[in-house]
Amino acid sequence: MGPVSSPSARPGAAADGLSRVERKELTRQSILAAALRLAETGGLSAVSLRQVAKDVGIVPTAFYRHFDSIEELGLALVDEAFVSLRAMLRDVRSADPTFKDIIDSSVRVLTEHVRAQRGHFLFIARERFAGPAAVRAAIRHEIELCERELATDLARLPGPDAWASEDLYVLANLIVGAVVSTAEELLVAEGRRSAEDAVADRARTQLRMMLVGALNWRSRP
Repeated sequence: MGPVSSPSARPGAAADGLSRVERKELTRQSILAAALRLAETGGLSAVSLRQVAKDVGIVPTAFYRHFDSIEELGLALVDEAFVSLRAMLRDVRSADPTFKDIIDSSVRVLTEHVRAQRGHFLFIARERFAGPAAVRAAIRHEIELCERELATDLARLPGPDAWASEDLYVLANLIVGAVVSTAEELLVAEGRRSAEDAVADRARTQLRMMLVGALNWRSRP
């Protein structure tokens, strides 16, 4: 699934010459972008269907051609926030043979992705604790997927290859927790490059210290 279009997008803008399917997708992206904007102040729970429809410039009944509810719209935003990030981090782990390279590349990818998809990550940071129950559950599920995928990849690297699966998952949980915390710190940096660089440097150090200890760990027989 592609990223949400620019917040200025409207279904009527540049729609001439588009097919029916293309116009429908343009409207869907406009709805998602509107929801991100409207949720910035009071969260997704405070956003109404009518607000979104008015912001996009469609009648409320047209909303249901794309989403059954505001909650389903929120689930689509969660999906868009995580899918591309997980894919990029998988690529990093499959391409780099050393822990140092993986750490450096992962922090770089995360920093660039948070910068490019700031609205999505602000949404995730806010809704993972205060959002509707289904949205909170979806965010937890995506984070757990990240942990499981990382644990699988760690098992292929030298060092943890003889660990118990539970220990691999514990390490993956620690790493993903540090990554989530780093993403939230990057949001606080508010696009200031010097502050972002400081967060990234601290994240690299934290992950390296974590792995130095982990590589000396031995699972119980």
